[in-house]
Amino acid sequence: MSRAAKIQTAIVLTVAILLIGFFGAGWYYAGEIQAGALQVEIEPDPFDLRVQSIIDGKITLETTAETSSTGRWDKAGTWGLASPDTYNQVGKIVELRDDVVVRDIVPLGPLPRVGDAVRVESSTFPGDLQTAHGIAFQEIQIPAALGDFPAWYTFGGSDAWVILVHGKGADRREFLRILPTLVEEGYPTLTITYRNDRGLPVSPSGYYQFGADEWEDLDAAAAFALASGAKDLVLVGNSMGGAIVVSFLYNSPLANRVTGVILDSPALNLDALIDYGASQRRVAGMPLPGALTGLAKFLATLRFGIDFQSVDYLKRTQELAAPILLFHGGADTRVPISVSDQLAEARPDIVEYATFDGAAHTGSWNIDRERYEDLVRQFLDRLD
Repeated sequence: MSRAAKIQTAIVLTVAILLIGFFGAGWYYAGEIQAGALQVEIEPDPFDLRVQSIIDGKITLETTAETSSTGRWDKAGTWGLASPDTYNQVGKIVELRDDVVVRDIVPLGPLPRVGDAVRVESSTFPGDLQTAHGIAFQEIQIPAALGDFPAWYTFGGSDAWVILVHGKGADRREFLRILPTLVEEGYPTLTITYRNDRGLPVSPSGYYQFGADEWEDLDAAAAFALASGAKDLVLVGNSMGGAIVVSFLYNSPLANRVTGVILDSPALNLDALIDYGASQRRVAGMPLPGALTGLAKFLATLRFGIDFQSVDYLKRTQELAAPILLFHGGADTRVPISVSDQLAEARPDIVEYATFDGAAHTGSWNIDRERYEDLVRQFLDRLD
């Protein structure tokens, strides 16, 4: 073989190896998309921190091998602090090092012990409305296409009912933050569950669909409310719950009964979420190349049936009609604030947009409860 032929063969082999490596990396990251965004979360979050000390109203928490880099243990705000047998709150960060945080602790009951495994969570309050706030409620069942889905119902004198839709992998407890405000304002409320929640029926695809089919369960809840005496509906959606709400507004024949919408960190464009997640990953100190992310999304479409176009809710914003109160935190590492920016820019006629500097994902209430609740009250007052 001539020298030129050898060089040509070496070049072809090198290119082939690079292409195979690139494809392999894309295949791997498509699996990461499946695991991080689509896979239904069956197990609760682990107790991923350990109590190092509790002294003079301060708790020192140390990270473990299970501690999530996107968790809330090092995020500003007031959060829940759960152990297997206690529940309290943590507040102001006093000191933060790579593997240790010292925070104010707010006792709600017995404190954890030194050495206990704990986790910091967004729900902020334990149990249910009665346990957390002394608010009476009923546990009801809402019939839907895949089965009966439990919901918390609270009575109120208003003709408009508020329906609350939690985010991916969360549960109804995340609304224990804002439910007292809604109850005080006199609204009947339905805090619902939907397919893929723990212990409930799963989507036919076996994956989270970011509203593409979950909206049908919200539709069932809306029909239940209207059949039970509601004249109008106000919808509240956090994170993926926001995507479910907007998908409902685009797809449900009952959308015209919605007079107001509250969205917190809404996941309105899955494609943008994946790009945002990729931008935070590092390979040899560098972010993932855009071409690799694009290949991974293409492969995820082939492997897992993702239809990115169907869950880009920003393309149809001109179809929205009801007033929207929109919240987003400036330190959100899960849903890029640019998604909410685009919604606010596209529909300034109906969107009231409130950003909270330093707030983590769905953490605006946690960082400034008074401002958050005041904005909710003012928005609801304008709907009357």
